[in-house]
Order: sequence, then structure tokens, then C-alpha cells
Amino acid sequence: MAFEEIYELYWQRIFRLCMGYVNDTNLAQDLAQETFIIVWQQLPKFRNESSIGTWIFRIASNNCLRQIEKEKKFTKTDLPINLEEKKQESMEPQIQMLYQFISELPETDRIIISLELEEVKQAEIAHIVGLSESNIRVKIHRIKEKLTQKFRENGY
Repeated sequence: MAFEEIYELYWQRIFRLCMGYVNDTNLAQDLAQETFIIVWQQLPKFRNESSIGTWIFRIASNNCLRQIEKEKKFTKTDLPINLEEKKQESMEPQIQMLYQFISELPETDRIIISLELEEVKQAEIAHIVGLSESNIRVKIHRIKEKLTQKFRENGY
């Protein structure tokens, strides 16, 4: 499969996965771009040991986890106090809220539910995350319950 085909096929899915991690449109776009730079660089070395999608999702997940670690090390007090946080306004409020709720989940839950929302097969999610398929099914059920509860608490 040519890189251009891979990019067309996976760009939106990887972007949404990154949004689930960082809940910031610009940062999610940057992380998705970085993911595809890595994919482009590593594509000749891809050995077909897993599906190309599983491989790309793993790269994106690792990229997002590295970003989260960087943010933990960077203290917010280093920012000028008078800056306002700017949010993406074009998304529907429920979608914005969903990304907000997902970003508040523990890291493993974030990747699991983001991949589930992208309709990645649970066997592939298990492979990406390193858990059993039955454990993934249980986690997805519990994560959906948590998200549903958060929506209820916020009047939806």
C-alpha cells in the first residue's frame, strides 16, 4: 500500500484518536502529522506482522503518550498569566464534551475507547494495548458506563 493511500485512509481516524488523548484540535493535528511522518519514515521497515492499521494506531498511541509525559514535566506556571485558553468552536457541543470526558480518563482507557470509537476490532485493540480480548471487552463496557454517567451528570 502506498503512503498516500495510507494517509487518505487513516488521517481522520488518527486525528480523532489524538483528540481523545489531548482534547486540543491544534495539538491533535500536530500529533497526527508527527504520526504520519513516522509512518512515512518507517514504512519500508514495516514487516506485516500485524495489520497496517494496528501498526499506525500503535505509533499514534505512543506519540500521544510521549506528548502527555512532556506536558506533565512542563509546569503551567511557566505560562504568562494573561493568556486565555482558546478552544475549537466548530465542533458540536456534545462532541466537544465527549472529547473532554475522554481526555479525563486514565491513559489506557483513553486509548481503548478512542480505538473503539474508530471501530477498530477488539482483537486489534487488545494487541495494541497488550491486554487480553476479554479484558478489553470488560474495559470498554466500564468506560462507556463512565462516559454515560458523565453525560447524565451534565444534563444530557
